[in-house]
Amino acid sequence: MGDDSEWMKLPIDQKCEHKLWKARLNGYEEALKLFQKIDDEKSPEWSKYLGLIKKFVTDSNAVAQLKGLEAALAYVENAHVAGKTTGEVASGVVNKVFNQPKARAKELGLDICLMYIEIEKGEAVQEELLKGLDNKNPKIIVACIETLRKALSEFGSKIISLKPIIKILPKLFESREKAVRDEAKLLAVEIYRWIRDALRPPLQNINSVQLKELEEEWVKVSSAAPKQTRFLRSQQELKAKFEQQQAVGGDADGGGDDEEEAVPQVDAYELLEAVEILSKLPKDFYEKIEAKKWQERKEALEAVELLVKNPKLESGDYADLVKVLKKVVGKDTNVMLVALAAKCLTGLAAGLRKKFGQYAGHVVPTILEKFKEKKPQVVQALQEAIDAIFLTTTLQNISEDVLAVMDNKNPTIKQQTSLFIARSFRHCTPSTLPKSLLKPFCAALLKHINDSAPEVRDAGFEALGTALKVAGEKAVNPFLADVDKLKLDRIKECAEKVELVYGKKTGGAAEKKEGKPIIGKTPALSGTGGDKETKDAATKPGPLKKAPAVKPGGPPKKGKPAAATGMGGAGAKGKKGPETKEIFESELSIEVCEEKAAAVLPASCIQQLDSGNWKERLACMEEFQKAVELMERSEMPCQALVRMLAKKPGWKETNFQVMQMKLHIVALIAQKGNFSKTSAQVVMDGLVDKVGDVKCGSNAKEAMTAIAEACQLPWTAEQVVAMAFSQKNPKNQSETLNWLSNAIKEFGFSGLNVKAFISNVKTALAATNPAVRTSAITLLGVMYLYVGPPLRMFFEDEKPALLSQIDAEFEKMQGQTAPAPTRGISRHSGGGGDDGEEEEQEDVGNDVVDLLPRTDIGDKITAELVSKIGDKNWKIRKEGLDEVTSIINDAKFIQPNIGELPAALKSRLNDSNKILVQQTLSILQQLATAMGPNIKQHVKNLGIPVITVLGDSKNNVRAAALATVNAWAEQTGMKEWLEGEDLSEELKKENPFLRQELLGWLAEKLPTLRSVPSDLLLCVPHLYSCLEDRNGDVRKKAQDALPFFMMHLGFEKMAKATGKLKPTSKDQVLAMLEKAKANMPAKPAAPAKASSRVVGGAAPAKFQPASALAEDSGSNTMESKPDPKKAKAGGASSKAKGVQGKKVLSKPNLKEDDDKSGPIFIIVPNGKEQRMKDERGLKVLKWNFTTPRDEYIEQLKTQMSSCVAKWLQDEMFHADFQHHNKALAVMIEHLESEKDGVISCLDLILKWLTLRFFDTNTSVLMKALEYLKLLFNLLSQEEYHLTENEASSFIPYLILKVGEPKDVIRKDVRAILNRMCLIYPASKMFTFIMEGTKSKNSKQRAECLEELGCLVESYGMNVCQPTPGKALKEMATHIGDRDNTVRNAALNTIVTVYNVHGDQVFKLIGNLSEKDMSMLEERIKRSAKRPSAAPVRQAEEKPQRTQNISTNASMLRKGPAEDMSSKLKIMYRTYRIQNRNMGSHSETTHTVPREFQLDLDEIENDNGTVRCEMPALVQHKLDDIFEPVLIPEPKIRAVSPHFDDMHSNTASTINFVISQVASGDINTSIQALAQIDEVLRQEDKAEAMSGHIDQFLIATFMQLRLIYNTHMADEKLDKDEIVKLYSCIIGSMISLFQIESLAREASTGVLKDLMHGLITLMLDSRVEDLEEGEQVIRSVNLLVVKVLEKSDQTNILSALLVLLQDSLLATASSPKFSELVMKCLWRMVRLLPETINSINLDRILLDIHIFMKVFPKEKLKQCKSEFPIRTLKTLLHTLCKLKGPKILDHLTMIDNKNESELEAHLCRVMKHSMDQTGSKADKDTEKGASRIEEKASKAKVNDILAEIFKKIGSKENTKEGLAELYEYKKKYSDADIEPFLKNSSQFFQSYVERGLRLIETEREGKGRIAASTGISPQMEGTCVPASTHTVSSSIGNTNGEEVGPSVYLERLKILRQRCGLDNAKQEDRPPLTSLLSKPAVPTVASSTDMLHSKLSQLRESREQYQHLDLDSNQTHSSGIGTTLASPSSAAANIDDLKKRLERIKSSRK
Repeated sequence: MGDDSEWMKLPIDQKCEHKLWKARLNGYEEALKLFQKIDDEKSPEWSKYLGLIKKFVTDSNAVAQLKGLEAALAYVENAHVAGKTTGEVASGVVNKVFNQPKARAKELGLDICLMYIEIEKGEAVQEELLKGLDNKNPKIIVACIETLRKALSEFGSKIISLKPIIKILPKLFESREKAVRDEAKLLAVEIYRWIRDALRPPLQNINSVQLKELEEEWVKVSSAAPKQTRFLRSQQELKAKFEQQQAVGGDADGGGDDEEEAVPQVDAYELLEAVEILSKLPKDFYEKIEAKKWQERKEALEAVELLVKNPKLESGDYADLVKVLKKVVGKDTNVMLVALAAKCLTGLAAGLRKKFGQYAGHVVPTILEKFKEKKPQVVQALQEAIDAIFLTTTLQNISEDVLAVMDNKNPTIKQQTSLFIARSFRHCTPSTLPKSLLKPFCAALLKHINDSAPEVRDAGFEALGTALKVAGEKAVNPFLADVDKLKLDRIKECAEKVELVYGKKTGGAAEKKEGKPIIGKTPALSGTGGDKETKDAATKPGPLKKAPAVKPGGPPKKGKPAAATGMGGAGAKGKKGPETKEIFESELSIEVCEEKAAAVLPASCIQQLDSGNWKERLACMEEFQKAVELMERSEMPCQALVRMLAKKPGWKETNFQVMQMKLHIVALIAQKGNFSKTSAQVVMDGLVDKVGDVKCGSNAKEAMTAIAEACQLPWTAEQVVAMAFSQKNPKNQSETLNWLSNAIKEFGFSGLNVKAFISNVKTALAATNPAVRTSAITLLGVMYLYVGPPLRMFFEDEKPALLSQIDAEFEKMQGQTAPAPTRGISRHSGGGGDDGEEEEQEDVGNDVVDLLPRTDIGDKITAELVSKIGDKNWKIRKEGLDEVTSIINDAKFIQPNIGELPAALKSRLNDSNKILVQQTLSILQQLATAMGPNIKQHVKNLGIPVITVLGDSKNNVRAAALATVNAWAEQTGMKEWLEGEDLSEELKKENPFLRQELLGWLAEKLPTLRSVPSDLLLCVPHLYSCLEDRNGDVRKKAQDALPFFMMHLGFEKMAKATGKLKPTSKDQVLAMLEKAKANMPAKPAAPAKASSRVVGGAAPAKFQPASALAEDSGSNTMESKPDPKKAKAGGASSKAKGVQGKKVLSKPNLKEDDDKSGPIFIIVPNGKEQRMKDERGLKVLKWNFTTPRDEYIEQLKTQMSSCVAKWLQDEMFHADFQHHNKALAVMIEHLESEKDGVISCLDLILKWLTLRFFDTNTSVLMKALEYLKLLFNLLSQEEYHLTENEASSFIPYLILKVGEPKDVIRKDVRAILNRMCLIYPASKMFTFIMEGTKSKNSKQRAECLEELGCLVESYGMNVCQPTPGKALKEMATHIGDRDNTVRNAALNTIVTVYNVHGDQVFKLIGNLSEKDMSMLEERIKRSAKRPSAAPVRQAEEKPQRTQNISTNASMLRKGPAEDMSSKLKIMYRTYRIQNRNMGSHSETTHTVPREFQLDLDEIENDNGTVRCEMPALVQHKLDDIFEPVLIPEPKIRAVSPHFDDMHSNTASTINFVISQVASGDINTSIQALAQIDEVLRQEDKAEAMSGHIDQFLIATFMQLRLIYNTHMADEKLDKDEIVKLYSCIIGSMISLFQIESLAREASTGVLKDLMHGLITLMLDSRVEDLEEGEQVIRSVNLLVVKVLEKSDQTNILSALLVLLQDSLLATASSPKFSELVMKCLWRMVRLLPETINSINLDRILLDIHIFMKVFPKEKLKQCKSEFPIRTLKTLLHTLCKLKGPKILDHLTMIDNKNESELEAHLCRVMKHSMDQTGSKADKDTEKGASRIEEKASKAKVNDILAEIFKKIGSKENTKEGLAELYEYKKKYSDADIEPFLKNSSQFFQSYVERGLRLIETEREGKGRIAASTGISPQMEGTCVPASTHTVSSSIGNTNGEEVGPSVYLERLKILRQRCGLDNAKQEDRPPLTSLLSKPAVPTVASSTDMLHSKLSQLRESREQYQHLDLDSNQTHSSGIGTTLASPSSAAANIDDLKKRLERIKSSRK
């Protein structure tokens, strides 16, 4: 027993797993007790057992297993988490319990399965049970069947899905085991109980004996509907209801209710397998069916008949089959075959169901017309066929065809059509039989009930009776207004007999009451109309509509007594009752009228009516009026009174006062009495006659309005307008139209007969009287408000002048909304919000479209045309399509009959020729517009194929297809598209284009629908597969569409549909569904009742002009983009369409528009302080987390609610990232305007942004960073300082992002960190960044280290926290990091510190491992940089602000490239040229104390004013600093700093790297270029490139071409990348062309291509648009100059000549290009004097010869520009001048000189120059090169200068001479003093230089450079004396003490160029800095320096710079680039140099 005691102590869950069965048994027992004890279903205790329950049921010990099963059952019943175990436990039960011999075990297993079903896990259980049916063990199979049967009997067929069970039943009946067969039989009986006969077809094929047995059993099944007896957890209320019923014992309504819901649920069709029959058709079917012998045709049809007997057919392309069957039905002479073909069609329609819908339109007319056959079996077959076909489509779709046949002369056809309509109506419901359909059908049927043939009449009555029964009297009565009583009774009688398919009660009860047929009540309900309707109102569920009233302006009720009685009686209707009742009264004779009038009017009044004295008549009228005013409504005999008024003189009354009274009385009677149309007709004529009268017009109009109110506007208006236009008086006509315009505004538009008006309006428009035309146009404007754009269609054939007036009027109305009706409401208020009214509204648009005259183009679609469209030759196909286009164009509006066109067009949609596909699409688009809503019937056969085209690989084809689909959907509404399986079939295709386009389209359309067909569910599985598609775009579109699917289908259905997915997919999809659930938009609501009143049936929302819709949808939460298209009433056809239109306005009452106008941040006084207090006092959570938990988000939301606009907060905390983007966009927009608000909420904004840092969406992140950049800019402008709280809750999270893998993001984050130093002390930033270096993310560590380096570099050592020592030790630990970039960053950072702090660094770092130390020392050595004085900035860490913020703010926005060289090194190192583009130097700009700023303006135009006197001290020091530094010829060059070691310099490596230069990948190319640049910039290594120059240049211009052609056009590419690449290319080329020996290796061909590439780049306008574009182009300029000067002169000259020749020959080449080539040639011409001896003249002359051969003089003269000829002449002149007659000896390479035009030209030139003096020739040259002449003539200049230099030379006048020279230089800045200095000594030259400089500083008063450092504070150790910014530097002395920055050097170059002086020698010298003992900057100007030399703009023009006040540091930073390459050639005194350097050193310490 010892063992026992061991396990007894274990906890229960461990016992249950014990290896001893006893222990387990004990465990199960205790677990059972425990499970029964736990009350809380969500207790954590349950979770412990999740993994064990499967073991409970599969225990190997039978005894233990029984207990385990009991415990498991208890678990499943009570545990909240039990559902998770379903699969494994059910599978355990099936495999390990059902095979147990013990019955108890099986019983428990069965109970467990049922319990799982009860906790909503039915699907999983059913799946396991069905798997069990495949088990080999019959015991298991039997148990599974039994369980299924039990489940079905208890839970019912709603919960247990029958389809899979029925599928497997036949197999079970075939089992060898009797037990299985018996159990299967029981199951079949149980299934039969639930679905009755639907079970028969699937079991047709089982053994006949079994079937017989089954039939016997089935008969016994009770006919009472089965009921669910056990309920799911979610069905508890049903359960309660059920139990209650059980208690009562009755089977009351509730049961019926369930039964109703359950029974019709299973459709046998659903349970069947589809059969594919098309392939099984006999091979020769199509030949046989056309055979001459009827027997053969019969055989063919019989084969089809056999196939279509299959009850369910696979969908496919049945078009051809249907076509031949249709042909047989329509054309075959043998009636037997007609019947057979009809049977085939019946079978097809039944087997395909909805899929047959697309063919219905073709077949229906044929069948209906065939009803002329008399033979009963044919008629019957045709009836069956058309009934089957009707079920596959909708009445709407075939209505056109049916109506067309109804006018047929043949009575049988009429009869059968009416009967068909009657049968069809039975299948309809009020919603599928809207007024728009009833109207035409009723009209046609009314003709039938008046037909001469009795059978036609009977059929008509039956159809109308059915309509009455389905749609209700309320809907139908208006159309039966003219039917006499007898016929009406007959219709009602028919209505009572009708049995509807959808059992439901009669009449107007639109909804099924719980779907129960109330057949018993039928007779009771159909008493008198009024009576019935009140009952309806009581019995109808749902929103109780007011008793159906007559709508304002409903269709005119042409009176008839029956209707009158029908409407009366309902007392509840108040005044309304009688009003409606007297729609029409019979005319009374004049005698009766007089009697009636005498009863109510004073006798005197009646006598005086026709008195001859007007005064008496007036008195009579006054009495009349009084009497009318006092009369009661019920007593007023309106007709009698108005007839009295009309008595002689009646309306011919001559006295206007009497007339006015008379008209007024008419108005009174109409208002006060029950005024009928009969009465109206008595007075109408007279009113119209007076409406144009000046005096009585207004009274007449008042009376008309009153009548309109009494008799409804539509009727009144029609009468009035007709009368006005039947007479000639134009005044009356125009006034009538004016009255109508107003009336429409007052009454609204509903019910008006547009067509009647339009014909009158057309008459009016054609009137000669302008007033009539104007009134007509005004009326059209008003109608436009209600009808919308389709109105214009009626007037398209008017004269252009008139049309433009109409358009102008419409234009005015655009954007206005129709006013709410103010009249015609009060009496009819009953009808306020009922359905009818909505439908009315919808009809308006349709009516308008329906009224358009439509042409039937059927006869134009000939067989010939169709065969053309299908021709093999594409040209003929195109002709066919062109014909179709012109047919449609000519017809404008067409009828839906388009013959064989659909099939022909369909086949063109997959034409191999894409142009034809596009043409077909545009035809289909036209077709939609032309056919209007009737295009519906073609959706299935033409619309769906268009969707297939969305999968085309060509973008433009897809776009066209999408446009077409939209054009169609606009006409048809979406219902037709979503019905059936077609759409889901399309989505199933695994074509990424198709999927993304289709999903995008659905995402746009679904949100606009109020309801969708259930077939949408079929798309869901494919939607799920799209969510996991390989293609990212498809996934994205699927995610976007998800919420809209859910909006219609609901979360439950969608979640259920995930059941079939793989487990991994399922989890992912469910997660997405949860997310979508949060974003699920609300369904667009129907317009609220109130609003329907306001718009009052007048302007249905959809006709509001597009702009109104657009405004509204802005506020609409579902971003349904309402295209203006939707506003087109033309499109609004079906009800669905109307719904769409309306729904755009779904939530106009959100008032969002108003909200959005306010401020987005609300300033709460002391809000921020309070929040900080709360955080300090720990009242709220401190903002500190690794990932944001929900409570943080909730807390932030709460804090924000008080100070952020509600709508913005909703966007900010929305689950969907697109809303975050929106919120950020709004915040950016409001940033400037709401500065204070932003600052007051800054802590919250920053916290919210930290949440965004945790999002995975890049677009949000980018947007957030963009916002932050702007935000910190703003804060620094506002001099705001971040609080500690703001910093600590934001900076750490920002630093996380510096480790992002994406370059762009890292760059942005670094930029933001830099900006933050302006509003938060750098030393505090330092600590946060230091923390960042501890991250696990190596990128983050590296970037943080680099950032630390920059901080130290910018702010000095004081920035290091807590102490420099600790900080450096921390940094040094990273030298040993495992990641290379981190190591490099750490080394570089410490090197930076070393540069600031010197050798002390080693002390501070402390002990480093040997390896690390040696790496560091090596790096320091390589950087060859020693400490320069710590920057002045150290002291002032708190950022200071200076006056020039404005400049800098704008610079910062542009992203200044003024970073200094120290930055450039970092940038170069990481190949990220713009990494620190917002770097701390742009910020230095801000913080340079004013006194250290150089003012260029002042230097430029010194007007002698001295702004401030400097202390002597400064003056004293200046002397030393300004000493020109004399530099000897260089012997050695300091090692240039480079950060990355190069590859070993073998030729193979170089070849490899060069090959990478031309790489298509930008980064590869950049890296290769950088490596080459590195080599070129080290003199010792540069030679390695020798021999590879051509190769390198070829690679480079290949890359240039690649950028030009590919990268620049690539939208996706970040253009910064391209600038980066350009700068690298240009940089490395500049490095190359610095080295003359290498530059000369470039061959002619390569140079030609290179120059071509560079010039093309300079002319590329796309580059200029880039942010740094100008910079690139300037650098190219610089490079071109280098290439011209440094390369082999022969080669380059030759290259330029060939290039010029090519460019002049190429027609495509731009004139600009040739011009630039010529400019290069002029440049070369200027260099000729120095280079002439090194040039191979023979080659050049050969080139010129060839050039002249291609371009003889005559041809050159014809050029548009004279430049080419002048260039050529100049070149030849110069050569002649330099070489003289010898030049003729160099023509050796030209074959036959004598023929050469060149020789003749040279001879002429020589001769000419002999005659002339040299100077003349010189002048010529100058002119030839079109240079600017000097301002003063040379001679004069030389005299003056000679004088000045004399003075300088003499001791006494030195000062004076220098001053004069200075003045002179200022005055003539382009004067050349070079020649005077050339001959003097080195000392004299430097003396002059220094003297000028001194004068400069004295005059300018600019010597403010801090004496202590002797260097501008921002220079960070660039040892170029700062004040060399002096004008004297432009005295370009070639002897080389020139140390001024590039600015002036550049300018000097231009001047020298202009004066034709040489620039060459300057460049031969190495940069001066390389010779200084402490070089402060890299010795070679790196390419980036060049690029970033923003200021080389100065080269372009001096003038504009006189307006720029740039800070010195900008000038410097850019200056460096060129300064480095500045001249120094002559040897200088080395001692002097040393001394000066010593001085500078000491002064800096």
